[in-house]
Amino acid sequence: MPMEFLLMPVFLIVGVVVGYVFRRFTSEKLINGAENHAKKIVEDAIKEAETKKKEKLVEAKEEAHRIKQESDKENRERRNEIQKLERRLITKEENLDKKNENLDKKNERLNKELKALEVKETEIEKLVEKQKEELERVANISSEEAKEIILEEVRQESIKDAANIIREIEQNAKDNAEKNARYIIGTAIQRYAADQVAESTVSVVTLPNDEMKGRIIGREGRNIRTFESLTGVDLIIDDTPEAVVLSSFDPVRREIARLALEKLINDGRIHPTRIEEMIEKARQEVENSIRIAGEDACDQTNIHGLHPELVKLLGRLKYRTSYGQNVLKHSIEVAHMAGMLAADIGADVKIAKRGGLLHDIGKAIDHEMEGNHVELGVQMAKRYKEKREVIHCIEAHHNDVEPSTVEALLVQAGDAISAAKPGARRESVENYIKRLENLEEIANSFDGIEKSFAIQAGREIRVLVKPEVIDEDKMLLTSKAIVKKIQEELEYPGTIKVNLIRETRVVDYAK
Repeated sequence: MPMEFLLMPVFLIVGVVVGYVFRRFTSEKLINGAENHAKKIVEDAIKEAETKKKEKLVEAKEEAHRIKQESDKENRERRNEIQKLERRLITKEENLDKKNENLDKKNERLNKELKALEVKETEIEKLVEKQKEELERVANISSEEAKEIILEEVRQESIKDAANIIREIEQNAKDNAEKNARYIIGTAIQRYAADQVAESTVSVVTLPNDEMKGRIIGREGRNIRTFESLTGVDLIIDDTPEAVVLSSFDPVRREIARLALEKLINDGRIHPTRIEEMIEKARQEVENSIRIAGEDACDQTNIHGLHPELVKLLGRLKYRTSYGQNVLKHSIEVAHMAGMLAADIGADVKIAKRGGLLHDIGKAIDHEMEGNHVELGVQMAKRYKEKREVIHCIEAHHNDVEPSTVEALLVQAGDAISAAKPGARRESVENYIKRLENLEEIANSFDGIEKSFAIQAGREIRVLVKPEVIDEDKMLLTSKAIVKKIQEELEYPGTIKVNLIRETRVVDYAK
């Protein structure tokens, strides 16, 4: 036991030493292995870095080479452009130099010519002055008189030239426009034909017998006074057998009175109370008739959307006449004419028809309000929110304002065609004669006119000119002047033909 106890420390020391040595050996071996591994990693990293470095250098060289090539290409292109610009600038400079040389030469030539002209002008002035003196000496007239003679010759020559130009222009216009215009208007007239009704300011009511006149008058004239006061119409009872006359400038009132009187005659009971009842019934009938007439006019022309008051005003035109022509029928006719003309030339058909139907709407109230029918028509159209184009057709149809649309011109044309149709309108004898006299006076007011004759109901005027005063060239200018004066001073439907006649007769006798 003691021996074992003695050896145990030795074994322990030996174990510790051996363990230390083994551990150190193992640690050194591990350290060496790690160092070798680290060295290998570093070497590999260095090799890889060198490889990548070489690759990057190669790529950088290639990129630098590519950039250099592109730069060289751009530089070459820029050099080419600069060379082109330089050549262009050189060419321009050469051209400018040539132009400058030419201008200098031209200036020199012009200066020489100017000097030569000045010399010639001086010579001409001397010659003119010499000629003047010679002319005055030979002709025994002054320079002013000679100037007047020359100016007169120039004036006559200018008149001839102007006449020729006018003839050429008119001929061209006729060749291009007259044929089409006649075709369009003729077609429109043929496509539409309306009957005409002649009315006046009086209406005649037929009586069954003359005894009815006394009943209409009534005791002490009570019936006739009541009738006239309620209707506003004059009841004329004269010696005309079996008839009485209703007189009024208001056609609506006259129609109400006519219907009421016919009802009273048919009923047989005529006294103030009954008169009042019949007049009220007649008024309602006429108002209903006015409404129906307005609606029928809209249906005939295919115009819808009119304000009810405008429709009523249209209906009132049924009882309105102008120169004996029924205004409602005239308005319907103008609407159709304007619409067909618009369709033929490609204008707005709806505006043309609407303007044609409403162009005389002011005549429905012109006896009630101040102003002409054009102004009143424009007021009514504005009040009831009609389109500006339609309002312009109304205000321009008598040239109160200058027409600015094709539709307004077409309404004018339709109005003229409707009014100018044979038998469409009539005038009083006095007005008719006065218009003819005015027409002849206008023609006779010009110099060189011998006589003038208005013919064909004022549709044509024949003018005889003095051949020694007005020659062939002056005739054209004179006719234009007469036409212009007629247009400015006269009001007339349709057109007036101005026909100038120049005759030169040479009479001699053989003896």
